[in-house]
Amino acid sequence: MRFLLIISFLLSSFISVKSQDIASLIREADRLESIPDEKAAFSKFKLILKLEPENLYALSKCSELCSRIGNRQPDPRSRDSYYEAAIIYARNALKLYPNSDEAHVVMGIAIGRTSLVKNGKEKIAAVKEIKQYAETALKINPNNFKAWHIIGKWNYEVSNLNLMERAATKVFYGGLPNASIKNSISAYEKARILKPTFLLNYLELAKVYKKNNEKQKGIAMLKVLLSLPSYTEDDPRIKKETATLLKNWQ
Repeated sequence: MRFLLIISFLLSSFISVKSQDIASLIREADRLESIPDEKAAFSKFKLILKLEPENLYALSKCSELCSRIGNRQPDPRSRDSYYEAAIIYARNALKLYPNSDEAHVVMGIAIGRTSLVKNGKEKIAAVKEIKQYAETALKINPNNFKAWHIIGKWNYEVSNLNLMERAATKVFYGGLPNASIKNSISAYEKARILKPTFLLNYLELAKVYKKNNEKQKGIAMLKVLLSLPSYTEDDPRIKKETATLLKNWQ
């Protein structure tokens, strides 16, 4: 009995120390991402997964960071490796946590990134999947700002498909769900309300307002964006593009 009590005490102590270590690692990973140093944050989240392979937050963050880091890679092979990893992390998260809105969101983001380097039937299939993952995320959590952003982007891109692309969707997939600029604006605005510091959302919303012949609203979004601090490694590039657009639109 005494032996069993000792073993139980040691196990509980180990679990407690492990939990503290993971909590500390998560704080450090979040800090690195906020600096921002996304590759260092990614490495830290990978370390968390070595200690706790089923950690949902680490799986989701690894997927999201791979999608973002991959998008900045000049070498296509490096880019595709990150995108593939983003899919794998998201797939594992969904397998373990099918009712997690964040797991569905990071899969939607990962598929969205990979679709940019695809053509034809593969790209069209990805377009359908992206919307499904975002909509599922919103059913689970209607306040997921990233899911609303994805819906906004989906509506904008699909409404801009050319005649050949639309014909291809009908031939291979029976067409796509209805999309519109109005729905795109509505979704982006919801994302803006939920996350007022999300710079990319302002840029995309500005473009949609311009497309909808509401240039002044678009200019207002660009100005708000430029007034905000940078939060991610992508934000300096986003601000540079924003400054160029603002100069051209005014």
